Amino acid sequence: MIYRRALIQELIVTMLAVFVVLLAITGVTQWVRYLSQAAAGALAPEAVLAFLAFSTVSALPVLLTVTLFLSVLLTLSRMSRDNEMVVWQTAGVGITTWIKPVMGLSGPVIVFIALISLVVSPWSLRKSAEYRQKLESREDISSVAPGVFKESKQADRVYFVESLGTNQAQVKNVFIRTEQHGHLGVMVARQGSQSVAENGDRFLVLDQGRRYEGLAGKADYRIMQFQRYTVRVEPYEVKLGAPSMKATPTLDLLRARNPEKTAELQWRMSLPASAVLLVLLAIPLSFFNPRSGRPFHLVAALLIYLIYSNLLSISHAWVLAGKVSPWVGVWSVHLLMLFLLTYFYHRRQTLTPFFAWRRK
Repeated sequence: MIYRRALIQELIVTMLAVFVVLLAITGVTQWVRYLSQAAAGALAPEAVLAFLAFSTVSALPVLLTVTLFLSVLLTLSRMSRDNEMVVWQTAGVGITTWIKPVMGLSGPVIVFIALISLVVSPWSLRKSAEYRQKLESREDISSVAPGVFKESKQADRVYFVESLGTNQAQVKNVFIRTEQHGHLGVMVARQGSQSVAENGDRFLVLDQGRRYEGLAGKADYRIMQFQRYTVRVEPYEVKLGAPSMKATPTLDLLRARNPEKTAELQWRMSLPASAVLLVLLAIPLSFFNPRSGRPFHLVAALLIYLIYSNLLSISHAWVLAGKVSPWVGVWSVHLLMLFLLTYFYHRRQTLTPFFAWRRK
């Protein structure tokens, strides 16, 4: 039908626009966060893009859910404002008739949300944790950022480089402070680079510098000037721990019988369920009286979403704390939303807007 084709075309355009905006906001926020960590030396600069990708994948279920909700709400609200809804209702197109085209377009996205929530997001979190552990096990000098003091994992060395060379493989104006068996050593060099031996050992090669060595609290330091000085960089082994609850594969959660894993499983399953309920909820909430000139239905819709989202988070926390049964937790919130949804559709059968304002 004509109304269905027009609705689907406008929904697709609105979905793309809303998703791009939400993705850009999330991406910029995470980008600033990781850049600040890299500037502080807590994260390697080359790892920023990788962690940005991992965090974006984990945020996709929520982003897509909000995209569907806002897209349906904005599209149908525009049609209601332009009195298109009245025309279609006069032609016999009731509110329940809008469900089929809306769910037909939203269905594949909801399936994608379920796939990400149950499979892709836990995998992404595991890979992110593994990559972070790999970075932490790197040689100390590999994670040094220019202009930032970096302490070794064994806490026996402090590194500082002023800047990187033109080929990114060399560093300029190197400072290294070491402490072994009460002996303090300070090395400064004009430049330095890394070299790898045949057996895989890594060395920091310093050129044109000085070494100061002596006992703490005493003034008899020895000063040695060198043209080239080689320092072996000890690797730091990080033991791989068990994956976090959010990174645990869904199949492992299905086999588990403890409240924490059951709560995490329910949370993953509730994401696509909430997407379905929010899409259906957006349809009746989109109808309003255009004569009022006040789109309070949008404010009410966003308020309902915030309450719904917070109730899900609270119920999830209660399940983790053992305050409520795992099978009551988030599903009681979905059941409440289902009752509210039924009430809204029942009210819309009378063609009376929920948020109509009468002019006096």
